[in-house]
Amino acid sequence: MSQTICEVRGVEKSFGSNRVLRGIDLAMRAGEVTVLMGANGAGKSTLVKVLCGVHSADKGELALAGNPYTPVDAADAISQGVVTVHQSIDDGVIPDLDVATNLMLDKLTAPGAGLFVNDRKLRAEARKVAEAMGLTMNVRQLVSELDVADRQMIAIARALARSPKLLILDEPTSSLSATEAERLFALIDRLRSAGVAILYISHRMSDIRRIADRIVSMRDGSISGLFDTQPLDYEGAVTSMLGHAMTDVDITPATNSAPILCLKAIKLREDSPPIDLVANDGEVIAVTGLLGSGKSQLAEVIFGLSRPIAGKMELDGGSYQPANAKSAVSAGVFMSPKDRASNAVIPDFDIANNMTLPFLGSFSRYYKLSDQKQRRASEEMIGSIGIVCQSNRDGIGTLSGGNQQKVMIARWLLKPGRVLLLDEPFQGVDIGARRDIGRHIRATAKGRATIVFVAEIDEALEIADRIIVLNEAAIAGEHINQNIDLAKLVAEVSGPSRSPALAG
Repeated sequence: MSQTICEVRGVEKSFGSNRVLRGIDLAMRAGEVTVLMGANGAGKSTLVKVLCGVHSADKGELALAGNPYTPVDAADAISQGVVTVHQSIDDGVIPDLDVATNLMLDKLTAPGAGLFVNDRKLRAEARKVAEAMGLTMNVRQLVSELDVADRQMIAIARALARSPKLLILDEPTSSLSATEAERLFALIDRLRSAGVAILYISHRMSDIRRIADRIVSMRDGSISGLFDTQPLDYEGAVTSMLGHAMTDVDITPATNSAPILCLKAIKLREDSPPIDLVANDGEVIAVTGLLGSGKSQLAEVIFGLSRPIAGKMELDGGSYQPANAKSAVSAGVFMSPKDRASNAVIPDFDIANNMTLPFLGSFSRYYKLSDQKQRRASEEMIGSIGIVCQSNRDGIGTLSGGNQQKVMIARWLLKPGRVLLLDEPFQGVDIGARRDIGRHIRATAKGRATIVFVAEIDEALEIADRIIVLNEAAIAGEHINQNIDLAKLVAEVSGPSRSPALAG
């Protein structure tokens, strides 16, 4: 058996009367990837904060490489070899500094580093770190100018430059493409071979299947399951986390309803085949595919954010050619975009103001906003979609990721629409919250067509009446969500072959 790098024994943590951790026992061993799964409120974030020195345990003991481990803060944890890459990307980078400075920041701030910096040497060392991660950007470029995926990779590269004994990765692939994720997995394989212990927090089954040596499930502040026998029992781990089976989703596919949205010979790229798609009243369609398959591009075309190369759209039998998002919303086509932090959430607004933002006119009279109407509407939606908060006046930043996402989706359910587009609605959301969202979407589906764009197949299976597979901006498969041939669906998602009939 491998050496135990970090051990947690009987750890408890409370905030006031709320017991968040209840006697946690966990060992992380050299050269192993331990995947930690838990719904919102399970206690996994608090456990990570105890490990990385943000919180101290009320009871219990921590050990690192056989020695007592009591970090006083995050810097102390890092100095002892426990390094964390948090889900919030900007916690791991400084946007106003360039790539080289971010990568070498720990050396620059180390005791005895001196006041003067050899710029040439700094950038040469930074390039070595970047190349080891497969990063190709200019190290002189400001991090603020990079996209989310590149920032995430820099945060991970910076963590690895610290030579960790225990590396904690919190949802590291939530902003990465399939290619970038595979680069990360290859790096994890190398770290595993080098004897680093890795604690990997994720809800993505594709991640877990790729890299897990064992799975630990948490529920209600306790370890609810440990799965380390090969082959790993993935469904058992999810059942242990949720308290019920992953397959406990009863969907009777909607059929024989009137068409609402019709896409006719829509081309997303010059060299791609045309897309024909009909979305019907009361139907929930999942469009799935790898990043770069055209999912988000198709959503943007329907919402008026971009124009197709060719083809036309019809809404309720009439021509639909939205010039922009405003004209799409006016026509009753609503969209909840992916990456809520940068594209949807207004950090300075409370829940009610975030939720009602697109429809303020309907809560106003003579240009004066009715606070009472606005808050009554948001309060009703909070109850119906199950948003956990004290009141609609709570700041949006006080909510968990899952509850923030519920607010963003509730925003587009406040008023009746004809088409609802949800681009990665479950990104960064635990399986429990995902099911709450999915149930509400299906319960309110009558009277509109709903199209959900998701990269994860299990998410599509949980919510859809029909699943459309995109591969390289073309439809590669279509499935009614009943007795699906999963092997065929996975092959269609992965490509690269496409049947002549589907290629058009």
